[in-house]
Amino acid sequence: MVTYVFPGQGSQKKGMGEGLFEEFKELTEKADEILGYSIKELCLEDPEDKLGQTQFTQPALYVVNAFAYMKKIIDTGKNPDFVAGHSLGEYNALFASGAFDFETGLKLVKKRGELMSQASGGGMAAVIGLSEESIRKVLEENDLKVIDIANYNTPSQIVLSGPKKDIENAKPIFEAAGAKMYMPLKVSGAFHSRYMQDSKKMFEEYLDSFEFPEMAIPVISNVSARPYEQGKIKENLAEQITNSVKWTESIRYLMGKGQMEFEQVGPGTVLTGLIRSIQSEAEPLKVDETRQEDVNVKLEEPKTEEASGHAADSTGISALTLGDAEFKKDYNLKYAYLAGAMYRGIASKEMVVKMGKAGMMGFLGTGGMKMDEAESAIQYIQKELSSGEAYGVNILHSPNRPDREDSMVDLLIKYGVKVIETAAYMNVTPSLVRYRLSGLRREGQGGISIPNRIIAKLSRPEVAETFLRPAPEQIVEKLLAEGKVTQEEAELSKGIPMADDISVEADSGGHTDSGVAYALMPAMINLRDEMMKKYNYSKKIRIGAAGGIGTPEAAAAAFVLGADFIVTGSINQCTVEAGTSESAKNLLQEMDVQDTVYAPAGDMFEMGARVQVLKKGLFFPARANKLYELYRQYNSLDEIDEKTRTQLQERYFKRSFDEIYNEVKLKHPSIVEKAEKNPKSKMAAVFRWYFEYATDLALKGDEENKVDYQIFCGPALGAFNRWVKGSHMESWKNRHVDETGLMLMDATAELLVKRFRMLSGK
Repeated sequence: MVTYVFPGQGSQKKGMGEGLFEEFKELTEKADEILGYSIKELCLEDPEDKLGQTQFTQPALYVVNAFAYMKKIIDTGKNPDFVAGHSLGEYNALFASGAFDFETGLKLVKKRGELMSQASGGGMAAVIGLSEESIRKVLEENDLKVIDIANYNTPSQIVLSGPKKDIENAKPIFEAAGAKMYMPLKVSGAFHSRYMQDSKKMFEEYLDSFEFPEMAIPVISNVSARPYEQGKIKENLAEQITNSVKWTESIRYLMGKGQMEFEQVGPGTVLTGLIRSIQSEAEPLKVDETRQEDVNVKLEEPKTEEASGHAADSTGISALTLGDAEFKKDYNLKYAYLAGAMYRGIASKEMVVKMGKAGMMGFLGTGGMKMDEAESAIQYIQKELSSGEAYGVNILHSPNRPDREDSMVDLLIKYGVKVIETAAYMNVTPSLVRYRLSGLRREGQGGISIPNRIIAKLSRPEVAETFLRPAPEQIVEKLLAEGKVTQEEAELSKGIPMADDISVEADSGGHTDSGVAYALMPAMINLRDEMMKKYNYSKKIRIGAAGGIGTPEAAAAAFVLGADFIVTGSINQCTVEAGTSESAKNLLQEMDVQDTVYAPAGDMFEMGARVQVLKKGLFFPARANKLYELYRQYNSLDEIDEKTRTQLQERYFKRSFDEIYNEVKLKHPSIVEKAEKNPKSKMAAVFRWYFEYATDLALKGDEENKVDYQIFCGPALGAFNRWVKGSHMESWKNRHVDETGLMLMDATAELLVKRFRMLSGK
């Protein structure tokens, strides 16, 4: 783990920030507008010798720290696990966490500096070589009641604050008591002491006009030496002015988290030195942190295998007993819980491995992924899950790219991938049949050995029927004639369904039909029963529930409806392991249950298929729907009126139709022939480009074009966000896909026990 720390007053120096002001020119201009002077000139040249004055020091350090942080994120592409700042530096930590934007932080710091600069008659001094206990003893024995402890910088470096005269008079007293050094500081006031009450009061009034969004990274508070609580940001910022800076305890707290690296972000190396001293002089602080309870169901830490799954003794319901026992046995699972695939590797290889090691199963999201990337991910998964742990790979229907589907099946067969999840299929395709039939053989007792399993994710009964039947004869015969299946495989295919299991998708992110689980699940279960009877299958086809599951209540409802297993999706997109940008995760963390909408599906644009996406704060849904309306209304790009054409090219695409089409031809040459012959197909190709572009923006975290992010998501994540509010999982930085699954299954079992007892009157 890594913690970024930001320095406070005392680290300023002429020349700081060199090179950063040019890189962040727009923000530099905004800073000048807010401050009323050139921040670049102050930091680099300080012509009027103002850099050492509090009202100028604080804004200058905030700006340089902020630019240094943004530069570090750009260069590394990674965010820290924790952030902390010393005094003024705490504002940079809050900025880094997303508690406020750059401009808001600068306004707060500007006001803080102005108020603190008004304090007069105070002084501060650093005492080196005495412990906190020794210092308190000196203060008490010498009746120095007017002096406060301002900063606990290290166990042997503590800063005092109080009336200037008393601070000066205390020097010989502390030297006589054994202090190695007593060093008065060049400050204008008694900062971080009771003498800043007036400044605190005025700052509180100023803070009332601000509202702060959710933090994405835990911030360690100077006041408490513990992580900030979202509802106490204003209180902490005001209290910090009069309270001690508990830097030693803050670092010890972070040391207690395990293997922790500290990196100073900003000018100088003061904090680096302080942290090194703390690490050598003090032990890590082990804290027993009890989390808050949310309504309905208690949130608990994931349990060990031995302790997990005993929600009730009399009912027998537990996380381990939920779902179909044979399903868990077939797939080598402890829990009937799957993490469905998400496009372009959002369901990452790391996510799949985490799930497998926790006794659950995840599916690699290969839709839209390059073949070499998919191959590399499969190799990684197989290396990490080498002891029989469960894993699967998703295969997304590509109606415009059957060659891609064939290549993916080649890859699956080459690496012996035994479980796949199919998505967005309306019919069974030759590629799927080839995968299903590969390796079929007769067992000794007359049964059929099926090495390749298919879990079909779908939302329509008519589609379910195609997967509940044996492979279509005409496809099998064609594959046999082409030498792609053997005679034995073709013959045995008549006795097995295309899918081992069905995952019923309702109200999910991505491809969905706005289905309602309460209606779909019973219908699918009845259809399954009919088809099993019709074809006399010997093995039960299990029915799982997918989509809309983000809380124990939703999962409990799925199991009560008869689900043999459950599949989560959207909630996993907002976890550490998800392969999307932190910018996208920050948006997802803030969404509520009503913040999704339906938009056209880029991969099935001409067919009119729709997907569910995030709408809060984004223009993508409206723009995508506009494109589909235009596609239906016109037969070519040339037919569209000039005003609309200009709007699309300048505001939506930010490039010309010709530039887009040339890019499409290079990237997807297989569609060129059709597009060249049919102007409407060419228009569709250009419009489809926007969907791929919008997904790329979200995956990369392009802040400049954030409004165009396409983020597949269902309302389940909004419900999950509400469920975990106030717990350690409120921040996505603390959400791990395996812990989320275990927590949800345990809480679901507990809820079912309570409901069962209530209904039975026990």
